[in-house]
Amino acid sequence: MTTPTAPAQNPDVERLPASSRLVIALLLASAFVLILNETIMGVALAPIMDNLGIEATAGQWLTTAFMLTMAVVIPVTGFLLQRLTTRAVFLTAMTSFTLGTLVCAVSPTFAVLVTGRVVQAVGTAIMMPLLMTTVMQLVPATMRGRVMGNISIVIAVAPAIGPAVSGLILSLLDWRGLFWVVLPLVVTMLVVGLRWVPNVTEPRRLRLDVGSVVLSGLGFGGLIYGLSSIGESVHQQPAVSPGVPIAVGAVSLLLFALRQRQLQRTDDALLDLRTFTSRTFALAIMLMLVLMGALFGTVILLPLYLQEALHLASLSTGLLLVPGGLIMGLLGPLVGRLFDRWGPRPLVVPGCTLVAAAMALMSRLDEGSSPVSVLLLHVVLSIGLALTFTPLFTSALGSLQPRLYSHGSATIGTVQQLAGAAGTAAFVVLMVTRQASLLDSGATAEAALAGGVGTALVAGAVLAALAIPLGALLRRPPTPVDAPAGH
Repeated sequence: MTTPTAPAQNPDVERLPASSRLVIALLLASAFVLILNETIMGVALAPIMDNLGIEATAGQWLTTAFMLTMAVVIPVTGFLLQRLTTRAVFLTAMTSFTLGTLVCAVSPTFAVLVTGRVVQAVGTAIMMPLLMTTVMQLVPATMRGRVMGNISIVIAVAPAIGPAVSGLILSLLDWRGLFWVVLPLVVTMLVVGLRWVPNVTEPRRLRLDVGSVVLSGLGFGGLIYGLSSIGESVHQQPAVSPGVPIAVGAVSLLLFALRQRQLQRTDDALLDLRTFTSRTFALAIMLMLVLMGALFGTVILLPLYLQEALHLASLSTGLLLVPGGLIMGLLGPLVGRLFDRWGPRPLVVPGCTLVAAAMALMSRLDEGSSPVSVLLLHVVLSIGLALTFTPLFTSALGSLQPRLYSHGSATIGTVQQLAGAAGTAAFVVLMVTRQASLLDSGATAEAALAGGVGTALVAGAVLAALAIPLGALLRRPPTPVDAPAGH
C-alpha cells in the first residue's frame, strides 16, 4: 500500500515562530563552525609538525584522538539530551569547544595541543545530536524535510570548505591562527546562546549506567581506533595490531547491546536500541553506513590523487573540491522541500545511482587526466549525495516515537563516525595494495597511485550500486499523532 503524500499546506500558515527559527539558526551556525574545525587541521598538519618537532606518526593523533573522543561521547548524548535541559546541553557543548579552542591556540607543546583537540571533540560530539533532536521537537512533521535540508548545508559545506579556509588562514598566519580565528566566533555564539536558547524538552530523572558507558567507550572506541590503524598500517607498523582493538571493540559492542536490551525494560538504556525496531530507521541507517563510507573514502583519496598523481598544490586541491561541497549544501533545502512533497524513494534511488555512476567514472581517471574532469565528476557525486542525505536523516528520525528522538540522533552520529573510519580504512588498503602491485610491475609512481585510487573507487561504486535496491524499499515515515504542531 502506497503511503499518501502529505497534503499541500499554505507556507504562510505553516511558518515556524520567530523564536523557533532563531534557535534553529543559532544551532545551525554553531554546528557549522564546530564541524568546520574538524577539517581545517588536515592542511595544518605539516606546519604543526615542523613547528613542534614531531613525526607524522605522532601528528596523526590530532585526528585520531578527535575521532576516538567523538566515538566515545556521541553514544552518551542520548542520555544527556534526556537528563539535562536543552539550554544546559547547548552551554555544555559550546563551553567545552570554546575551552578546547583556547587551549589549542595557546598550546606550547604537542601534548597540550592534543588535549585541546580532545576537549573540542567533546563539544562537537554533543552538538549534532542536539541540533537534530531540537529540530524534531520544534518543527512540524510536514516541514521537517526542508529544515533537515539546512542541516545538510552544515554537514556538506563545512567539511568541503575546511581545507580551503585553512589554506587561506595559513597563508597569512601560523597554525595557531586557525584557533584564534575560530575563538571569537564560538564565544559570540556562546554569549548569544545564553540569551536565546530555550528549553524545548522536559528533563527526566535517569540513572547513568556506568557499565554501559565503559562498554560503549571500549566498543566504539576500539572499532574506530582499529579501523584507523588499518589505514596507518599500510605505511608503517602500528604500535598495536589493528586486529586487537577491533576484536575488543566487537566483543564490547555485543555486551553493550545485551546490556541495553536489559536496561530498556526500565527505560534506563544509555543508547536505546528500540530505534531499530522501526524498519525505516534500520534501513536508513544501513544506507547511511554505505554512503557515508563512500563519501569519507573519496574525501581521503581525491586529494591524494590530485596532489601526488596530478601534482596540484594543496590550496589548489582544496579549492577544486569546494564547488562540489557548496552544491551539495545549497541543494539541501531544495531536496528537503521535495522530500516533504514526494517522500524519500524518488530522491534516494536516483541519488544512489548518481553516486555509483560518478565513482565508476572516477575509477577511470589516470595520471594524465584533466583536473576539470575531477571537478565535474566530484560535482556529480555531490549532487547524488545531496539527494540521499536529507531524505535519510529525515526518514530515520521521523519514523521514531518522539521519546526516542535523542537516541536516534545519537545513533546517526555514531554511525557517521564508524562509517568514516571504515570507509577510510577500506579505501586506503585497496589503494595501497593495488599501488604496490603496479609499482612491482614497473609502473611510474603517478600511474601506480592513480591505479590504486581507481581500484578503491570501483569498490565504492559497487557499494553505491548495492544501495540502490535498498533505497527502493524506503517509505515515507507516517506522521506521528503527537508530532509537534509548532511552538
